[in-house]
Amino acid sequence: MGKYFGTDGIRGVAGEDLTVELAYKLARAACYKLKDVDNKLIVIGKDTRISGDMLEAALISGITSMGFDVYRLGVIPTPAVAYLTRFYNACCGIVISASHNPYEFNGIKYFSNEGFKLKDSLEEEIEYLIDHQDEINVKITGEKVGRVYEEECAKDTYINYLLSRVDLDLTGVKVSLDCGYGATSEIAPIIFNRLNADVTVTNTEYDGKNINFKCGSTNPEVISNLVKISESDMGFSFDGDGDRLIACDETGEIMDGDHVLCAVGHFLKENNKLKNNAVVGTVMTNIGLIKSLKEVGVDVIKTQVGDRYVLEEMRKNGYIIGGEQSGHIIFIEDNTTGDGILSAIKLAEIAVKSKQKLSEMNKLMTSFPQVLVNAKVNNEYKKVYKDDEVINQKIAELEHEFKDEGRVLIRPSGTEPLIRVMIEGENQEYLEKKAIELKDLIEERCELI
Repeated sequence: MGKYFGTDGIRGVAGEDLTVELAYKLARAACYKLKDVDNKLIVIGKDTRISGDMLEAALISGITSMGFDVYRLGVIPTPAVAYLTRFYNACCGIVISASHNPYEFNGIKYFSNEGFKLKDSLEEEIEYLIDHQDEINVKITGEKVGRVYEEECAKDTYINYLLSRVDLDLTGVKVSLDCGYGATSEIAPIIFNRLNADVTVTNTEYDGKNINFKCGSTNPEVISNLVKISESDMGFSFDGDGDRLIACDETGEIMDGDHVLCAVGHFLKENNKLKNNAVVGTVMTNIGLIKSLKEVGVDVIKTQVGDRYVLEEMRKNGYIIGGEQSGHIIFIEDNTTGDGILSAIKLAEIAVKSKQKLSEMNKLMTSFPQVLVNAKVNNEYKKVYKDDEVINQKIAELEHEFKDEGRVLIRPSGTEPLIRVMIEGENQEYLEKKAIELKDLIEERCELI
């Protein structure tokens, strides 16, 4: 975590934390680091937030002032930008989005020329230049000033690419979609219609302020109700920038990211397509997923929380499928980041090829209850709590009690003065009691440290 960059780019309330001045400085700083590239082209996409135009204008001003050209992709999902960066041979791609956050927030994140998120070390160098603009000793004039182009074929290019990644005909299949008034609002319905599905769609008429509002992947009850009302065979719900998927089976039961990973893992294993015999998750991955895949001889590799860390592990060790409970699912052979629409059509393809209903796939794992509470501590205590013997003894006692039927996970928040306490097991009421006891102990001990 840096001064400006978090785990997923720069994010904050647009006009307050994330200002046009910051966006302009960021653009110039990033271009300065890229000044020696051969192809001085940057692609920019955004979600539907009202502040997207404002921040895009500031970024474009900074980029063109450094002699770089811009392809404006318009409203388009984050994973589309990752793909189109590679397709257009751009030196980088930029997404203006705050993902699942309310409309007043916005964010800026960069993809490398390979479509991957920037390395921490490069983000640190860019941060330094944001605060030291006087060191950017570049003045572009005349014909060397960058130009801006409207890339009107971007959406069609991405749609055609996604359709090429599946062998799927959904004739006779009813599909419900909740686009969350976000970046998938136009593309997702087109794709499922092109696949011959009988499509029911909601939350596509965006106005710049309704993105994620009581809908989308963080409000799965919407897609559940839509599936039931429309009597659909499957439902898919996306977040604001389209990199997450929460699915729903024909009974209205939700399939979160862990359940989707479980279904994909089982299918790939059964068809001898699971490279290195593992699925990548995080420390928050539900025990139910681990148990289900273990039964068929598949390992679950756990990273720290964050899709960028899942991706790093996949690239490092050659794994092809990974993701998070929140719905970030990465099919690395198809794209370089989580892709909600891709995940949806891949899941639909598995259902059709395996001749299973989504409810059957959903039952491959049983989720263990998870209780998450926050211990409030001063920021300086967020790391030293690990050395407290009393806290460690309490954690050890709980872990011994749970054995393989539960676990305790303690981790400091990256952005707030909090220590997150997660306890997972079989009895919800008991878990809540123990989580609060541990939270209280941490708060008490941190006052004494």
